[in-house]
Amino acid sequence: IVIAIAMFIDTLDSTIISVAIPSIAESFNIDPVAMKLALTCYLLSLAVFIPISGWIADRYGEKNVFITAITIFTLSSIWCAASPNLPSLIIARTVQGFGGALMMPVGRLIMLRNFSKTEYANAMTLVIAPGLIGPALGPTLGGLILSVASWHWIFLVNIPFGIIEILLAYYYIKPTARQA
Repeated sequence: IVIAIAMFIDTLDSTIISVAIPSIAESFNIDPVAMKLALTCYLLSLAVFIPISGWIADRYGEKNVFITAITIFTLSSIWCAASPNLPSLIIARTVQGFGGALMMPVGRLIMLRNFSKTEYANAMTLVIAPGLIGPALGPTLGGLILSVASWHWIFLVNIPFGIIEILLAYYYIKPTARQA
C-alpha cells in the first residue's frame, strides 16, 4: 500500500497539470504555448534520473532514498504552487520530477527485496493498479480542482499524500540488512 500510494501520486502529477495550463499562463501573463516547458521538464527529469535511482538506493539504502524522494516530491509541490513565474515553475517541476524518478524505481526495488517470487506478482498488481489510475484521473481531478479553487491547488493536493506517505514509509518499510 505504501508503494502503491507513491506510484499513484507520481503518475497523477504527470497529467493533472495539463488542464491548468490556461489558468497558470494567465496568472503568469504568458502565452499558454510557453507552458509546454512546465509539462515536459517533469517528464524529462523522470527520464534522466530514473537510471541512477538503483545506484543511489544501493548506496544510501532503499528506505532512506524512498523517504527522501517523497520529501523532495512533496516540498517541490509546495514550490510549484508558490511559483511566481514560469522559470520558477520549470525549476520546481524539474526537482519534482527528480523526486518522482527516485520514488518509482526505488519503490519497485523495495517490493522486489521484501516479497518472495511468488508473492511479488500479486503485490505488484496491487501497486500497478493505482499507478495506472493516476494518469487517467489527473485531468478530471485537475478540472474539478480548478472549478472550485486556483491552479495552485493542483500542486497542493500532493501535500497530504506526501505527509501520509512519509509517515507510512517510515513505520512500515523495513530497512535492508545493510541499512539497519
